[in-house]
Amino acid sequence: MVGELISETQLGKQQNPAQFGRVAVLMGGTAAERPVSLKSGKAVYEALLHKGVDAIAVDVTANPIDALKALNVDRVFNVIHGRGGEDGVLQAILEVIGLPYTGSGVLASALAMDKLRTKLCWQGYGLITPQWFVLNNESDIDACIEKLGFPVIVKPSQEGSSIGMSKANSRGELQKALLLALEYDCDVYAEKWVSGKEYTVAVLNDQALPVIRLETPHTFYDYEAKYNATTTQYFCPAGLSDAQELFIRNLAVEASQVIGIKGWARVDVFIDAEGQYQLIEINTVPGMTDHSLVPMAAKQAGIDFEELVWQVLETSLG
Repeated sequence: MVGELISETQLGKQQNPAQFGRVAVLMGGTAAERPVSLKSGKAVYEALLHKGVDAIAVDVTANPIDALKALNVDRVFNVIHGRGGEDGVLQAILEVIGLPYTGSGVLASALAMDKLRTKLCWQGYGLITPQWFVLNNESDIDACIEKLGFPVIVKPSQEGSSIGMSKANSRGELQKALLLALEYDCDVYAEKWVSGKEYTVAVLNDQALPVIRLETPHTFYDYEAKYNATTTQYFCPAGLSDAQELFIRNLAVEASQVIGIKGWARVDVFIDAEGQYQLIEINTVPGMTDHSLVPMAAKQAGIDFEELVWQVLETSLG
């Protein structure tokens, strides 16, 4: 059942590390999230070694084909965050060269990386996500203000870790936020600001881990709050009623299935001031650093970090 805590015995299938063969842990990449990916990759690599897996750490600095071709590996643990690793490109390469890999396939990875297309899929399925307005250039600003008002948050649609995002409370701030987001060479949209509480739900093999509630003194849960700040607070259990916990976990699984997610992911959700659940985005290669949320939720479910990494690696088997 989705609402139940999942455990090691429910998910752990493969007990012989030799049956994974040689595993390349792909990390780094060339996107803006490269520093985070390197930290995640190091943690994953060390965990696999501790579990007896024949793993090799691979820092991808350019073409992943060049990084892999001389290594003679049997499968890939993908922990490259952002474009080039999380957006379907790497998945397509691995499909072509015949290497099994962790996580979602080409289509789901591409959709989930594009926050705008994710919102369109959710909207088409009838799931609720905050109102938004696409900003192609500065000529769209007035129409955006008319539709959404203030405040809004401006986002480049294909960046993760809150990179390039800004809150805007006025026309001048919206213009500045748009110019910043446009630097990331992808679609940009403004999203109506949601006042409420922020939650995140890890999904592992179509089952939801315990919900985490986030609190930060920052304007929003930005890059600094995610990875560097000591003032960010995480609550797991999240302080929800049993019914709310079950609902939000079911919602996260449903939101993942709409996009076609396989293996693992993390879904971000707000509960607004009126009690409405609003889906924000989904990550198909979540962080695995000491500040990351999937390991935190797994721990609450009785799954330690090494076991979590093992179970994610198992997603490359099927």
